[in-house]
Amino acid sequence: QVQLVESGGGLVQAGGSLRLSCAASTSIFNHMGWYRQAPGKQRELVAVISGGGTTSIADSVKGRFTVSRDNAKNTVYLQMNSLKPEDTAVYYCKLMRSGVDYWGKGTLVTVSS
Repeated sequence: QVQLVESGGGLVQAGGSLRLSCAASTSIFNHMGWYRQAPGKQRELVAVISGGGTTSIADSVKGRFTVSRDNAKNTVYLQMNSLKPEDTAVYYCKLMRSGVDYWGKGTLVTVSS
């Protein structure tokens, strides 16, 4: 059973930074994604990193967020800089393996103006 645990969320002022971590209970030589869901809105894709390290970042956060991975630690990171109030959301990571999506329970990021 794959388990994903996100951490690193919290309250930060606009313009600040946070680094989220997603620790997996298994090796992560797979596509991994970061998603977020703001109150009253649908969950949206923020960033994806392939098993080979290729990344794709949503236009809404491009230039401010980066995604990386440490396969030795089975951990994926989301570095978030220049945070804005509209970045406030619960952030989830997802592991995609053999046609199955595994989700973490999320970590809350709140950006105050």
